[in-house]
Amino acid sequence: MKNLQTPLCTLVGCELPIVQAPLGSTTSVELVAAVCEAGGLGMLAGTWLDPDELGAAIARVRAATTRPFGVNLVLHWDQAERLQVCLDGGVRVISLCWGDPSEHVAACHSAGARLLHTVATAAEARRVVDLGVDCVVAQGSEAGGHVWGEVSTFPLVPAVVDAVSPVPVVAAGGIADGRGLAAALALGAAGAWLGTRFVASAEAHAHPGWQQGIVEASERSTLMTTLFDRGWEEAPERVLRTPLVEAWLAAGSPDGERHADAPPLRGDPSPELRAQYAGQSAALVHDVAPAGELVRRIAREAEATLQALA
Repeated sequence: MKNLQTPLCTLVGCELPIVQAPLGSTTSVELVAAVCEAGGLGMLAGTWLDPDELGAAIARVRAATTRPFGVNLVLHWDQAERLQVCLDGGVRVISLCWGDPSEHVAACHSAGARLLHTVATAAEARRVVDLGVDCVVAQGSEAGGHVWGEVSTFPLVPAVVDAVSPVPVVAAGGIADGRGLAAALALGAAGAWLGTRFVASAEAHAHPGWQQGIVEASERSTLMTTLFDRGWEEAPERVLRTPLVEAWLAAGSPDGERHADAPPLRGDPSPELRAQYAGQSAALVHDVAPAGELVRRIAREAEATLQALA
């Protein structure tokens, strides 16, 4: 798909500019490998794995695909040991967020790894590029899960592109289909970062009830909250408006009520008490499908959209 060959593909070695967002404990080795095998960039969530578990997960991904994949680490916590595990394990795409990447740039580059960093403003993008970051992920406020900033995707992405060009920018937030990917490319981005769409994939560890909630959601079915910030304080998250969330809102959003920062996974006996992360793009998700098929579907729709516009 010639129209979908972008600087992101050249930078990280993927065929399609489609990045599966790291989804915390919802991510599986099978999900990452399936995205990579379909030509996208799968992303393993490394933050909540201890170093031995992370090393084993990296080895399993490498056994499942020969294609490039990435590992995401959240800088709210010290990640030096996990980063070294990634680099020693041959990971050559590192994604960082929620902190200052400066102390990790040299280690990544010395190992031959490409470094992505998530930002929420053009000023932050300029700063991290000046530090040596290879690619910027511009996360709009429509995104699901933990949201770094307050600016929506459409104004944020072109502002970041203008600020750091020719460094590639990946658009995140509000994208769940090929039309969104085409729109991101039209804004100057080199790719799209999709989370909610891949929560509703066959390979994700997400509880079926959570996945069905996404499939049934409208564009108004999510909100930003701090209800689920126990374990990661002062990190607002966008979640589905479940009965628990609605009851909390009806009670006046009491400060004393907080739930664990944990999504409902398969087999969870109480999914209704968990954070059902989802972005506003949930309204565009209409099924639970294999991740590889999702990548191919998004690529076909993006290609058709770009050809129609041409």
